[in-house]
Amino acid sequence: MRSFRTERRIRFSDCDPAGIVFYPQYFVLFNGAMEDWVDALGVGFADLVTRRRIGLPSVHIEADFQAPSRVGDAVHLLLEVERLGSRSLTLDWRCVAARDGEVRMRMRQVVVTTSLETHRAVAIPPDLRAAIEGDGPSLPSHT
Repeated sequence: MRSFRTERRIRFSDCDPAGIVFYPQYFVLFNGAMEDWVDALGVGFADLVTRRRIGLPSVHIEADFQAPSRVGDAVHLLLEVERLGSRSLTLDWRCVAARDGEVRMRMRQVVVTTSLETHRAVAIPPDLRAAIEGDGPSLPSHT
C-alpha cells in the first residue's frame, strides 16, 4: 500500500494560544498516521517496535507550512511512498482540509528501519516490504 489516508480532527491540545496548530504538532500527527499505516499494512506497529525491535526513526525532514489549521478543523493526513529503498523509505505527507482540500502542510520525510538493540540501519523486513509493494486497497479513513 503505497498510499494511505486518514482523517483527524484538530484538537485543542494540538494548538497554540492563537488556536492554530503549533507547527511541531504536525510531526506528532504524521507520526500517529504512520503508526496507523503500518497497522493497516497488516504488520502491526506496536508488534514491530516492541516484539520485533524494529524502529522507523526519521533521519531527514523537509516541511512547508502553507495555511493554518484551527482547533475543530477536520483534516486528511495523506501519505505517499515516494521511494522504497533497501533500508529506508521516503514519504510524502500532506495535511489537507477535509472540507475543500486546501493544503495546510506538506512534509517530505526519510525514515530508516533500524534495530532497536544496536540502533543501526537494517533491511526493511520482508513482510513490511511486501505489504508496501502490494496493490491492496487503502483502508477507510480513521477518525
